[in-house]
Order: sequence, then structure tokens, then C-alpha cells
Amino acid sequence: MIKTMLRSALVFGVLLGSALAADTFNVDHDHSNFLFKINHLGVSNTIGRFNEFSGTFSLDTKDPSKSSVSLTLQVASVDSNVKKRDDHLRSPDFFDATTFPTLTFVGKSYKKVSDTVFEVTGDVTLHGVTKPLTITVTKVGEGNDPWGGFRQGWSSTFTLKRSDFGMNFMQGGVGDEVTIMAEIEGVRK
Repeated sequence: MIKTMLRSALVFGVLLGSALAADTFNVDHDHSNFLFKINHLGVSNTIGRFNEFSGTFSLDTKDPSKSSVSLTLQVASVDSNVKKRDDHLRSPDFFDATTFPTLTFVGKSYKKVSDTVFEVTGDVTLHGVTKPLTITVTKVGEGNDPWGGFRQGWSSTFTLKRSDFGMNFMQGGVGDEVTIMAEIEGVRK
């Protein structure tokens, strides 16, 4: 009898723990964007995007320790709307997409700033170099979609220095600081 009660309590505890865990969302490729902006010759900014990416996230506003973020961008999918420039960006002068095909971010710690704002600290890996990065993410919203799913959206803008990742070609002609704008919508698993 006691063993049965203990087993029942254990099963209930596991189920309750699962129910209380943060929901995990798959990044919805069709409703998310990863854009970048970089200075050109000190006179203008060039805008581009990455067209291929994937990831999951779970940002728990009640218990940040239950949060997780994992994002992967395919650098060969860089798109600045100029084929010749994009081919050059994929070359060893910049991304070296054949040798280093992805840019990744994996969250390690999460700090709640408010109900809709988090500071996420994690590792960004680009061009074979991994560096710590803290970004601020803002919850745009959440809700049911017309297809029976549940969605959540987050937004973030942050800066990387390409020289921190060994991408030093054309320093001065092309800016060192790259502004990344991430608009992420996810569908609950």
C-alpha cells in the first residue's frame, strides 16, 4: 500500500512538473526574420537578411531558470539583394560559408527584467569562434492561431563586432559593428 502511494506520488510529481515546465516553441520560418545592418565606406548602411534558419525557444516569465533558446542561421543563405555581393559574403573573405556554415546562439542564463523583457546570456558561434553575448529580448505577444496552435513572438536588436570572430577583411571600408535585428515567432510544440 505504501509503495503504491509512493509510486502514485512520484508519477503525480513528474506529471505536475511537466505541466509546470515552460512551453517550448519551434521557430516559425514563415513569420520570423533575421536582418542585419552594416556600414559601407562610412557613407551608408547596407541591409541584408538570412533566409534559412531554425531553432527552438522557451522563455518562462515566471521562472527564468526553465527558459531555453537555441537558434541556427545558415550563413550561405545571406541575402543583401545583390548576388555579386552575396557571393563575396559567402567567400573566405567574410563568412567562409563552406568551412563555417552556421551562426548559432545557445542561451545559458536568463534574467527577467519585466513580464515582457528578458536578458538572455549565451554563446554565439560564428566563423569558428565562440563568444559570450548578452541580448535583451522583448515579448511582442502570444495567443491562439486560426489553425489550433498557440504562438509567441519575441523581438531583439543587438550588435556584434565581426573582428571578434576573425572577420577582418576590408576593415575601414566595411564597418566592424553589425547590428542584428531578430523578429521571432514560434509555434508551441
